[in-house]
This record gives sequence, C-alpha cells and structure tokens, in this order.
Amino acid sequence: MRTPHPLLHRLFDAAMEAADPYGLIAPHLPPPPKGRTLVLGAGKAAARMAEAVERHWQGELGGLVVTRYGHGAPTRHIEVIEAGHPVPDAASEDAARRMLALASGLGPDDLVLCLVSGGGSALMSLPAPGISFDEKRALNRALLRCGAPIADMNCVRRHLSSIKGGRLALACHPARVLTLVVSDVPGDDPAVVASGPTVPDGSSGADALAILGKYGIAISDTVRAVLADPALAAPMPDDPRLARNEVRVIVTAQQSLDAAAGAARAAGYAPLILSASMEGEARDVALVHASIARQVAGHKQPLPAPCVILSGGETSVTVRGRGRGGRNAEFLLALAVALDGLPGVHAIACDTDGIDGTEDNAGAWLCPATLRAAAAAGIDARTCLLDNDGYGFFAALGQLVMTGPTRTNVNDFRAILIDP
Repeated sequence: MRTPHPLLHRLFDAAMEAADPYGLIAPHLPPPPKGRTLVLGAGKAAARMAEAVERHWQGELGGLVVTRYGHGAPTRHIEVIEAGHPVPDAASEDAARRMLALASGLGPDDLVLCLVSGGGSALMSLPAPGISFDEKRALNRALLRCGAPIADMNCVRRHLSSIKGGRLALACHPARVLTLVVSDVPGDDPAVVASGPTVPDGSSGADALAILGKYGIAISDTVRAVLADPALAAPMPDDPRLARNEVRVIVTAQQSLDAAAGAARAAGYAPLILSASMEGEARDVALVHASIARQVAGHKQPLPAPCVILSGGETSVTVRGRGRGGRNAEFLLALAVALDGLPGVHAIACDTDGIDGTEDNAGAWLCPATLRAAAAAGIDARTCLLDNDGYGFFAALGQLVMTGPTRTNVNDFRAILIDP
C-alpha cells in the first residue's frame, strides 16, 4: 500500500498548530470596559476564538458567534450557532439578524469583541433591503463557480449586504469595537476577510457591478438598483462613527508557512517559501510549482535537494466538469499530471479549515507512483482533471487527507518535497 512521505504530514501539522487561534487570543484582549462586553463573531474559527476569549477574559461577557456546521466548540457564556457554508442558509440569515439585534442599544462605555475568520461571508448573510435571500444565494453560487478570486467575491457580497462592509460596526456605535481576525485571504486585508463586517474598505457599488459584469453573472433590476443607491452604500473608512474602533490580524498564512519551514529545517530539508498569497486557477498554479520542482531536481536551482517548496494563498477553480473536488485536489491532480511521476517528488495540498471546497477531505497527497497506480486501476488522470474530479481520483487511490473540521482557517497549504 502506498503511504505519504513521512515528512508531509509533519509539515502540515506544524502549519496547523501555528494557525490555531486558541493560544494567540490572550495578548490581544483589552482590559474589561466600564460597561458591558459583547462578543460577536463569524467564521470557521469563530467558535474556537470564542472558547479562547472565555478562558482568558477577566470579567463578565456574553454574545453570539456563528460557524460552519460541525465547527463548533464548547462555550459557557457565548452562544455558538452553526450555519451553511459555502452557500448560506436560513441559519446564516438568522445569525446576522440576531447579531444586529444584540448590537443595538450599546453605549459609549461598552465594548464589542468581534471575532472574524474566513467563511464568515456565507455564515452571516443578510441581504440588502429589497434583495431576497434566494437571489443572494443564487449570486453566491454563481460567484463560487465562475473562478472569481476571494477579493472579487467579497466585494460583491459587501455591497449586497445589510451587515458586511462595516455595517455591523455601525450597528454597534457608539460602543468601541475591537476586531480580531484570523486571515484566510491573500494579503491579509481585514476588509476582505468575511467581507469585513466591522471594516469598511472604500469600494463602491459600481465596483461590485463591474465585477459581476466581468464574470458574466446576470443580475436583476433590483440588484442593479441596490448597487446604484447611495443611501444603501457601505460606510467609508473615514466615517467618524468608526473612529474609536480597532482591527488586529492575529493569525495569517505566513505564520503557518514559517512554522512548516522550521519543521523542514529540523528534518534536514532546506525550505523555500514561494508566497503566502498565491492566487489564480488551481491547475495553473500547479504548473508553476511543477516547473520549479523540475528545476530543482534537474539543475539544483533555486536550491539543491533535499528541499521543500512551500506556498499558501487561495487558488480558484472554474467548474466545467461534473466531478467532485475542491481547489486543493484540483491543484494536486494538475501537479501529478505535470510531474508525470518525477522521481523523488512528493506533495501535499490541503485547506487549513479541514474542508476542501464542499467535500469531506482537507486535501490530498501524491508520490512518484501516483500516476502509475492510477493507470493500473484504469483511471486516467487527465480525464479526471478535465472533469474537475480531483476528489474522485485521489479517493480511488486512498490518497485523500481527512482531518475533520480544524476550527481555524488560513486557507491553502501546499508542500512539495524533492528528496532524491
């Protein structure tokens, strides 16, 4: 039976440990305020963050966070509810309404701790006035399937929302809002993470309209009117009602890559971090990684083996086939095809939230024998790639990585070992 290179999972484990917000919350907590402390949050790491706040907070608190189904954590004072992701459901809408209700009536001596991580856009979904929930769900599905990068997707979501794009922070005014962010976006812009419920970004409805046009997504006259209505616009960064607020990004993909690089060095492998913020079609990103692996194996450039190529960020997949598979399985299948069994090359690609797209796996791994094993089983890798069936390909070979929910999210983790 094929088994992954023993270092692959050690690198992934090191990356995941560095991405766990539980041990990183305490240094960022302020002293208790004179008034109330309200905790609000959304994202795949929200429950884990709430658990950590409860452990370290010196005073009374209460509140509500929403996370993906199966991503909850035990809390005593902060309610944790679960909702749909990546497509919002009725629980997503209910969570948003309840948060806005909790935020109303706060005073200047009150504090809101907002816990934000990737996935919050779908988990906390309340359409702008005049837009139906079903219409917003349909737009969300279209954005997910068209291959748009997360920044474009979240720009549209912000401008079609009653809670994102800084609107939750406005609802909390005049209370002070401190937002703690686990970043899942390239560049770590907090206005993009979960579509920035407490962070205005300065974009406009016209920007969102241009994005929808770029990807050929049809919209109704109602949506077009909402995006053109200045009365429904998101607050701007210089809005005086937000002047007391603060945002801190406490967990990033770079921290995970640095931890994996340290684990590689300890094992005698030279690490090369390409980027913590790679974007683009998963199969195209795979071609870049494959070309670097071949350069290392053939010419010892940009470094000699044994070494590890590391990268993070968020790729995308334009869905054209009918197969199963998230972006990490797609990346790895395209990498396998490009490497064509190159000796001494092993790889892993996983989503750090433990869920690759909408599947039940975190990702997958490959070795030099992967394509030979597939051919022996009558599976053609190129056909699977054309059908966007990375999940089916690696499932048939027993090469999926199954972690379950990790309760954090710094997006993709990729490691390629060159070990001649």
